[in-house]
Amino acid sequence: MRLLPSAAGVGSRQAQKSVPPAFRVETWGCQMNILDGERMSGQLLSRGFQQAGDANSADVILLNTCAIREKAEAKVYSALGRLAERKRENPELVIGVTGCMAQVQGDQILERAPWVDFVAGPGEVERVAELVEKTRLERKHLLALELPTDSPVYQFRDIRRESRFSAFVTIIEGCDQFCTFCIVPFTRGRERSRRATEIMEEVESLVAIGYSEITLLGQTVNAYRDPENGDGFGSLLRRVSSVPGLRRLRFLTSHPIFVDATMIDALGAGGNIAPYLHLPAQSGSSRTLYRMKRRYDASGYVDIVSRIRREVPGVALSSDFIVGFPGETETDFQETLTLVRELRFASVFAFCYSPRPGTAAARWGSEKTIPPPEAADRLSRLLALQEELQAETNRALVGRRFEVLVEDAQPGKLSRGRTACNRVIHFDDSLAGLQAGAYISVEVTRGLPNSLLGTVAA
Repeated sequence: MRLLPSAAGVGSRQAQKSVPPAFRVETWGCQMNILDGERMSGQLLSRGFQQAGDANSADVILLNTCAIREKAEAKVYSALGRLAERKRENPELVIGVTGCMAQVQGDQILERAPWVDFVAGPGEVERVAELVEKTRLERKHLLALELPTDSPVYQFRDIRRESRFSAFVTIIEGCDQFCTFCIVPFTRGRERSRRATEIMEEVESLVAIGYSEITLLGQTVNAYRDPENGDGFGSLLRRVSSVPGLRRLRFLTSHPIFVDATMIDALGAGGNIAPYLHLPAQSGSSRTLYRMKRRYDASGYVDIVSRIRREVPGVALSSDFIVGFPGETETDFQETLTLVRELRFASVFAFCYSPRPGTAAARWGSEKTIPPPEAADRLSRLLALQEELQAETNRALVGRRFEVLVEDAQPGKLSRGRTACNRVIHFDDSLAGLQAGAYISVEVTRGLPNSLLGTVAA
């Protein structure tokens, strides 16, 4: 951690006030970022802070950032611009920037926004409350960007969960794949698996206080290896699924090269392991996949999906795609469309390529760059195809009954829930007093492109 000169002066009258200081955490990005935000909130609450109703009433504002695409970074700088006036009005306001963008742009953030008090990367999440208190007392700029190499250890009982019934549990941090487009190894470091005994302790403690749905998290979740005995992801799935009272078990995000027989067997065992798998393909072109350093080709990806569907017939599969990757031709893109047609994903997340600093693809030069209008057109065509296929798939579900976890229930409005296969369903609430967190049976009455409609089954 580096201490930098600060123009804010020393001492803090606000730190001496008897009223508990209020904080606000604003998060961008993936599920791991969401969980990191919950970890920061829990730390501050455990030290006597209170959550602010809005940014205007906060004494501490933490921007928990994402660096996966350039657009996410632009949103953060826009938010920092709005905070500059608040800092001028109240010099004792603490502003911290955390997360992946903080890791790769630490010094740059402090240069562009000198009203920021501290910058902390993902490896420093467990110390954020300490950094806040140090800033409030000493008024020195702090830069905390160390990436740990040891097995992660969390104060998981202090996490302030946003949901009362569904919780994220990180099992592995970082990534060793170094795909040519991806910044994660530079923002979250190398792969570090948590001890299975600690993971089990966290899951058991969550179920004991009423959490019924757990999602295991990792940038490459199925690369997990227990640092104590070397057991892999499939073994961990079996152990976690055996926790009494756990109703539904999910996991994100899997890499195709780490799909093995033990993982497929665990997924196929059913029970409380949800029949849903997010398996990013990124492209349907073997040439592009080679340039992305994905370590499989298009036919290999199809073979993996075939193995999964053979063992888990009802599995819902979702995927990620990048269009406009440097050097991608129209032929390459057509191969992506062919893959999407063939595999008929339950859902797709697709984005235009965004160069990320430090990655191999960002160093390849402008001659391979796809013009933004052309990339945007490809993205539009891919999403239109997926919407058409998704609507067909969802219409085929009419008449089926699903166990649904209620996520939102309001009198006089359609309730919203999610099936085990991760499809969103809206339904007419005919049960008085239905609350979020309940499990009910819902029959699908209509399939829409992005969701289902249904009625509560008798």
